[in-house]
Amino acid sequence: MSTPPVLGKSQGNCTAYKPECIGEQQKQLFYAALVLIAVGIAGHLTSLGPFVGDQSEKFNNEFMATVNRADQGGSVCSTMCRFMLGPCMGVLIPIIGFMVVTFVKSWGVQFGVSAIFALASLVVLLSGIRSYKYVGPRGSALTIVFRVFFAAFSKVLSRHPQDTNELYEKHDVHGNDTALLPHTDGLSALVLLQPCSAAGQHTAPLSTIPLWMTFIICGVVSAIGDTYFLEQATTLNPKLGRIKVPLIFFLGFYDQSKSLFSKLFVMVGTKIIRHSTSCRRYVPPIGVAVAMVFSILCCVAASKIETRRLRIVKSHGLIDKPDDRVPMTIFWLLPQFALLGALDGIREWSVPYLVSDQAPPSMITYFNYLQLGVFGVGFMGSALSVYVVGKISQKIGGINWFQSTLNKSRLDNYYWVLAALSAVNLVIYIIVAYFYRYNDSVLEELEEPEYDETEDNMFNHL
Repeated sequence: MSTPPVLGKSQGNCTAYKPECIGEQQKQLFYAALVLIAVGIAGHLTSLGPFVGDQSEKFNNEFMATVNRADQGGSVCSTMCRFMLGPCMGVLIPIIGFMVVTFVKSWGVQFGVSAIFALASLVVLLSGIRSYKYVGPRGSALTIVFRVFFAAFSKVLSRHPQDTNELYEKHDVHGNDTALLPHTDGLSALVLLQPCSAAGQHTAPLSTIPLWMTFIICGVVSAIGDTYFLEQATTLNPKLGRIKVPLIFFLGFYDQSKSLFSKLFVMVGTKIIRHSTSCRRYVPPIGVAVAMVFSILCCVAASKIETRRLRIVKSHGLIDKPDDRVPMTIFWLLPQFALLGALDGIREWSVPYLVSDQAPPSMITYFNYLQLGVFGVGFMGSALSVYVVGKISQKIGGINWFQSTLNKSRLDNYYWVLAALSAVNLVIYIIVAYFYRYNDSVLEELEEPEYDETEDNMFNHL
């Protein structure tokens, strides 16, 4: 609905795909759509896994029962085909939709096809609502969190006992207190009414807040891979001899780099813990620091390459010719895509392991969603950083670094700003991580990451 051909005539605007044809109401619809997409993705990430887990047991039982009945009747093959039809269609339909969207240049048709597939998937989901396995509420750790804070507020003026043995604590009847957290002076008011272990477990997010805040800059740097990196690629010479290299090649190269660097870090981390098992708890935090180093290198490399591109643009008189290709091979962008892959690969491996080690068992799920949310804030902060840096550059130098075309902009300076922010962020992270009190690692061995729908991959980029 936000595209010019749909509401252009009713709003008195032109219907061409040009900036001057987009009215205020169309902009509002577009931004409203972005919010709805964000809410939909959030609901998908938090609901799909538990929903599939609830239904899988019922599906497996029905499948085995049907196969056993079919085995007696001699129609096992046809039965399995019927059960596999749904998963196969779930793979084929997105591929078909992607192919349709790829070969259509109209934004209205592209968004329309996506909306049709979304509506069809909703209808299919609702068609089986009576057959789904319903699991009732099973309690939430967040309820205990609010209970702990309410207890702390009501007892904030109470005297804290000098002897930690006087703290209210529930001990195992069998004498097994290995699950209890150690008593600390931090947040002591929270244990005056609740059991000490409950307060410690459910207030753990407070002690990790400084650590989480340092992850935002990583999200800001990761976001430029889907925006300015690809925009740079569209201005360069895409040919390798007579072969025209598509942008999908760089997305695939990024994914391969992400997988390669994460596996290399797992190999190094495995060798470290073999020599000293006591160092196991420090491998994920070190991984986050290494990812931040790669974020600095990525921004520096991108700035250097953009400086070279702008120099060629100026020497060939292409500043006012944004549609002309810059006589510079597109493969100059490979280093920054590789370093970005290293950043995301090591980060996507290290942070979940850090969550598994430091989060209380009852809150691991919430911590996983929290780390996704923190990096999501970084992605949104990328747009905010562009606005802020643009305003500051205009106030200081008189010219905004972000112009209507890439040839007139100064992305190289923006990349240097991100490199400086990443360096400062790394220093802050090292300080916070040094003073952070780590739990003993519960991981017996390091495993290579498995990327699923919650992580970036080539199809998510597309």
